[in-house]
This record gives sequence, C-alpha cells and structure tokens, in this order.
Amino acid sequence: MATRRRRVLTAGVGVLALAGLAALGYFRRHQLHGVLDTLGHLHWEWVPLAILAESGSMIALARSQRQLLTVYGDRLRLGPAVAIVYASNALSLTVPVAGAGLAAGFSFRQFRRRGVNAELVGWALTVSGVMSALSFALVMTVGAGISGNTASILIGLSGAAISAVPVLVLLAAVRSERVRVRVLRLANQLVRLSHRRLRHPKPDAAEGLEEILRRVGDVRATPKQYTVAFSLALRNWIGDCLCLLCAVKASGAQVPWHGLIFAYCLAVTAGSAGLTPGGIGVVEATLTAALVGAGMPARYALPAVLVYRLISLWLVVGVGWFIAVRLTRAEKRAGGDADQGGDPRQNQGSDQGRDPRRDQGSDQGRDPRRDQGSDQGRDPRRDQGSDQGRDPRRDQGSEEDRGHDPDEGPGQN
Repeated sequence: MATRRRRVLTAGVGVLALAGLAALGYFRRHQLHGVLDTLGHLHWEWVPLAILAESGSMIALARSQRQLLTVYGDRLRLGPAVAIVYASNALSLTVPVAGAGLAAGFSFRQFRRRGVNAELVGWALTVSGVMSALSFALVMTVGAGISGNTASILIGLSGAAISAVPVLVLLAAVRSERVRVRVLRLANQLVRLSHRRLRHPKPDAAEGLEEILRRVGDVRATPKQYTVAFSLALRNWIGDCLCLLCAVKASGAQVPWHGLIFAYCLAVTAGSAGLTPGGIGVVEATLTAALVGAGMPARYALPAVLVYRLISLWLVVGVGWFIAVRLTRAEKRAGGDADQGGDPRQNQGSDQGRDPRRDQGSDQGRDPRRDQGSDQGRDPRRDQGSDQGRDPRRDQGSEEDRGHDPDEGPGQN
C-alpha cells in the first residue's frame, strides 16, 4: 500500500514538474524565439567535448568501485567494471521507486559472476556510496564558497552537512561499539515512529543499517586505497560538472564561473530526491533557474540545460540499458548452462543422470545380466555359487564356472 502511494506521489510530482515547465514556457513564450534561435545555432564543437567529459565521469566512478573491489589484490578488468556502472546507473535512474535497490542487486550479481567475494562486493558498494556522498559534499562546499553570495554559502554548507554528517556518523559507528549501539537505538526509534505515522518503512528496516555497519567493518583497506577511491569519486562529480560547462559553451553564452558549480549542485540535490525517474523536469527546472540566477540569460540557459541533460541523462541511460540487456542475457545463458549440467551420457562425474548401462561404479540400476559382483539379481541359470534354481540339463558349465572336468557329471558340493 505504501509503495502504491509512493508511486502515485512520484507520478503526481512528475506531472506537476512538467506542467510547471509548460506553464513557464507559455508565460515566457515571447522568449521562446530566442531559445529556438540559440538551439539552431549551437557551437557543435563543444558537444563532443561534453560527451567526453561525461564518459570520463562514468569511467572515474567505475575505477573508484574497482579500486575498492580489489583491496585484497584480486584482479578485475576495467572494461566490465565500466559496463556494470553504466547498466546499474540506467536502472537506478529510470526504474521508479525501486531503482536504487534494483541497481545495487544488479551490480552485486555481475561482480559476483566475475569472481569477486560476496562480502567484498557488499562492502565495496556500500563504501562507494559513502565516498560519493563525501565527495559531493566537498564539491558543494567549494561551489558555495566560490559563489560569493551569503545565502548561497549558507544553503551550500547546509546541503554539504546534510550529505556528509550522516556518513561521518556511520563511519564513527563502524569504529566505536558505543557509537554503534547509540546509532542503532536511534535508528530503531525513528523507524518505529515513521512506520506508526506513515506506515513506511517496515519495522525491521533498521536491521539493514546494522548489516551496512557490519559490512563496512568486515573489510579494512589501507589509507592509500581509501584516498584513491575518494579522489576517483571526486573526479566523477567534476567530470559531470565539466559536461555542464561544455554545454554552456555550446549555447554560446559566457560561463557564469561564480555560480556554475553551485547551480550544478542544487540541480543534483533536487534530482536525488527521487521525485521523478532520473529527476526529469525537476533537474531541468532547478538548473535553469539557478543558471539564470547566476546571471546567465534565459535564452542561453535553457538550451545549455537541454544539451547537458541530453548527454548526462538520455545518452548515458540509452547506453546503460543496451549494456544491461546484454549482461542480463549473458547471465541467463550462463545460468541455463549451469542448470543443464551438460549431456548426462557424457557426465562421468555425477551419480545423477548417468546411463545405467554404462555405470560400472554403482550397485543400483546395473544390468543384472552383466553384474558379476552381486548376488542379487543374477541369472539363476548361470549362477554357479548356489545349488538352488540351476537347470540340470544345461548346467554342464565350463571349466571357468565349474572348476572340474565336464565328463564327471554335475558339480560336487
């Protein structure tokens, strides 16, 4: 029921966001001519650079996860890591409500298929999220400081604190048993209160936090490995911001250097609320307003935002879904081969499914006429070890079965 309400809420917010953009376009229709003119005269030489910057952002994120996945010296090629990041990012951005969980599960299965230990995968994905939150807090702090506006600085520092403080508390809980107990007690109280008032989340949701703390504490990386992973997570955000910078240059406008990073951070924060899939409508409206507030004319701001979103969302999601389909098909094929277990007639290493006529190592299912090692099921007419059931007319035997001359008559006991 709660999931259904959230889906309805998400759809409603998406409709309102699109309606807001449509209303803004209607009331500013006298400026649409300038927007269309800007779109018709883009500086296309900046578009490939924007694509390159976004690609570098995704590769940096993949390298950050790969750094964490190889803390014990395991080998993981960069190509598969980049493919998994693209695919999981597409799932997270486009699947309503459950996108983040679905993306995490997909990444977990794909890394496990490549031989990475399950505990290490869970730890790496958790710490990767921690690094991403901390590095974004740093970018937002820098952007707020560069803006020079007191209100922007206060908003930026507040946003950075919201991103960083919970993460720092969790890290302290990993190191200190006393802090861990207090954090879990507080989490249980908040979950019960939320469930009582909103029927969401489930009462046992706090157990997930305990599992996260356990995962983070199970694996210990060196300070150098943490530093490298953090720097790569920071490059992920910087690359995405550079994509926006190239989009602004493609529109032909002067770059509002003092407000660009802060506008970018505001848009990312609005999109991360998950009100619409991929932040569609929400990010566009927030980023356009922030760029205009930074002094960029609207006739350039909206085209710049559209170019940026075309690359950072639609292009990345398109590539990600293509990769996700390919990886899922490969996973199903591998699972089908494992379930079939090969041709039973050629499988000599399993007792199940072998051909009884060729199985010489089992007492069950052997051909009684060829079984020389068992008293049960032998042909009485050929059984030389029992007096009962022999055919006296045919029991002339051979020297191998009877052990005496056939002219001497029936065997002697």
